[in-house]
Amino acid sequence: MQNSGFFRSAQRWVSRTPERALNQAYEAAQMIVAIEREYFGGNPISTRYGSYGDSAMAYFQGELKKYLNLIKVRMVVFRASRSVVRVSDPRMTEVQLPAAGSDELAVSVIDQQAMFFRKLQLIDEVLARYADLDASPERVITLANEGSGSLEPPPSTQVLRSKATQARSSGPNLASQNGAAAAVTNPLNPDGTRAAGLSDRVNVLPRSILRTVDRIRQDLDPNAEQEVVKEFRKSKSKTTAAIRFLLLLVIVPLLTQQFTKTFIVGPVVDRLRAGAEEADVFLNIEMEEEALHELQQFEERLRFEVLIGKAPPLSELNIEQRVRSKATEIEEDYRTRSASAVKNVFADILAAAAFALLLITRKQDVANIKSFMDEIVYGLSDSAKAFIIILFTDIFVGFHSPHGWEILLEGLSRHLGFPANRDFIFLFIATFPVILDTIFKYWIFRYLNRISPSAVATYKNMNE
Repeated sequence: MQNSGFFRSAQRWVSRTPERALNQAYEAAQMIVAIEREYFGGNPISTRYGSYGDSAMAYFQGELKKYLNLIKVRMVVFRASRSVVRVSDPRMTEVQLPAAGSDELAVSVIDQQAMFFRKLQLIDEVLARYADLDASPERVITLANEGSGSLEPPPSTQVLRSKATQARSSGPNLASQNGAAAAVTNPLNPDGTRAAGLSDRVNVLPRSILRTVDRIRQDLDPNAEQEVVKEFRKSKSKTTAAIRFLLLLVIVPLLTQQFTKTFIVGPVVDRLRAGAEEADVFLNIEMEEEALHELQQFEERLRFEVLIGKAPPLSELNIEQRVRSKATEIEEDYRTRSASAVKNVFADILAAAAFALLLITRKQDVANIKSFMDEIVYGLSDSAKAFIIILFTDIFVGFHSPHGWEILLEGLSRHLGFPANRDFIFLFIATFPVILDTIFKYWIFRYLNRISPSAVATYKNMNE
């Protein structure tokens, strides 16, 4: 008996999977509709229809993506289970609803298929409104492009769920009054209004004309001066914070590297090398060859000066003593350089950790820097943009760039005490600038060509 009850409950759960998945997707769609009605005037969730700050828009975009992903996943479950399991609920469902003008409950008959159609239509409408979100996700635009207005705090999940519940409560009344035909032919929002179709979302006039009219309206607004001052203060505070954080990103790693090398890593390395009986003077063969070449040059110069009479005559014993003294001096010098290279490795690791810690803990400042850089780059003239692009591409991926990369890699290897592997350097120069050049071209084609086509045309003319 227990097994039969378990199998019946499992069968009941499986048979209700399509309806359960559809209801979950429908609730997520109504959550999106609730946000649109409450904070965007019934329009799609976009910076075009809401004057909110970066934090609020990031919250709205996060909620939108979360509910859209939930809708897509539950609709996949609905379609898969619907193709296997037949919905076991009757075609006609009786529910108790409050009667008009009284507190008593009345029995109303609702067509189950009409309810399914209505839920599917609302889900399709929501997905259609945000069909291009995955292909070109909307970014939170910078302060220069934001509309004026006060920043409202982002709504909590409980508030959104309560609004969605209120919107969902009008569904059975609407279906019982209008019937299945009205539900199929007239797509409705949860509050009973007609959903915005594709023709409703397309503006009749060009957007440039609408933006011009909106700018004139803002100029004629009596509170325009206060809004301009407010926006200027906000922009000034963001710019100051971005510059301050940029200085921190440069100063903090440098101070960390010097402080740890002098007071933490340095004493530890010196003590370990002093305690070792045979500490290596040279970390690699290149340092040893440099020291030998330096000693040979000293001996040859000394003998040459004696031969031309610039130095007093010296015996072979005196020359050997002076060469031995120079060899001891060179040994101490390279021992210090080897110890400094070891210290640089650990100090640079700690400096990189400090830099990463700043980026992780100061995400809002990172967003301010990104907005600040976008304003600078995209605010330049077309010729200035083309000039900067040509300058950077010629430096990093141009014809003479391999010499610069070779000097940088050799200096880095010398700083860390590693041997300058010529094969690795040549392989790096043959691959990395090519990757950078591809990234530059993709950025120009994908973003700059869409944002500023005239700058791309200027860049092509200057590059030719």
